[in-house]
Amino acid sequence: MTALTLSNVNKSFGKVHVLKDIDITVEDGEFVVFVGPSGCGKSTLLRVIAGLEDASSGDIRIGGEPVNMTPPSKRGIAMVFQSYALYPHLDVRGNMSLALRQEGRSKAVIAERVAEASRMLNLDPYLDRYPSELSGGQRQRVAIGRAIVREPRLFLFDEPLSNLDAALRMNTRLEIANLHRALGASMIYVTHDQTEAMTLADKIVVLRDGQVEQIGAPMELYNNPANRFVAGFLGAPAMNFFPAGLVQPGDGREMGVRPEDLYLSADGPLEADVCHVERLGGDTNVIVQVAGHQITARLFGQHDIAAGAAVRLGFDPARAYHFDASGARLAP
Repeated sequence: MTALTLSNVNKSFGKVHVLKDIDITVEDGEFVVFVGPSGCGKSTLLRVIAGLEDASSGDIRIGGEPVNMTPPSKRGIAMVFQSYALYPHLDVRGNMSLALRQEGRSKAVIAERVAEASRMLNLDPYLDRYPSELSGGQRQRVAIGRAIVREPRLFLFDEPLSNLDAALRMNTRLEIANLHRALGASMIYVTHDQTEAMTLADKIVVLRDGQVEQIGAPMELYNNPANRFVAGFLGAPAMNFFPAGLVQPGDGREMGVRPEDLYLSADGPLEADVCHVERLGGDTNVIVQVAGHQITARLFGQHDIAAGAAVRLGFDPARAYHFDASGARLAP
């Protein structure tokens, strides 16, 4: 069964057209990530799905049922916010059980669901603590647990890791992935972090300026981007772009080469001046200038290269991407 269907969904705030003809399908049990730069409309789209904002036009169906006129509490969704949104006067158990108590569920059902969610999220030692007594990562797990106990048809995550430091982000990302596998639930996750998108998603929706640029599996989008924007957005370090004429004289196209596809070569076509070196242990990022264009080469292992050195870079032409003046990808 299809968990969510969006058909020709638009959203405007006054004269500002924020979402433009959005068509997306989320299958049952699928983990879908909305990704894009700040201001692209991804959080607004999530709020429209949740019913916190009304769509200006278009059709929204959850589990096959139209929900355009259905209030948020009746849509069968649970949302996890960036800010946790925990009640400070309630302990962990109270925060996780509040929605069920408001729904009039029995004490036995509430206790069973809270216990199961607590076990899944390793929250048993903290059930009697208050939010002020928890770390950021623990608060986020409580917010996720509060969503789990409702057994929703659809989980919505709005940049849930953005307030956490790097180590906690990685750990919580793993917990969310494990949770998805354990529950088999349909999840929609909004982030501006392409690493989160690549590591969590079954399917990625890339948004820009309120429009869908491309939809597909993470590696499908990485290896076969539809345009320059998608190619440059997915990947860290980002794809390099430079005039194809630097390699093939007279070629007016733009060329894209991923940093990991560049290598040092005595007879490589790109003459470069090293301006910075990032030594990461297992990898070395070498940032160079090529005819006024900044390019990053990601080299495996450790390399004795210093700023100011002159090097030549090569790449496999079959691994290069070509784009026209509008940014559309050209056939190889």
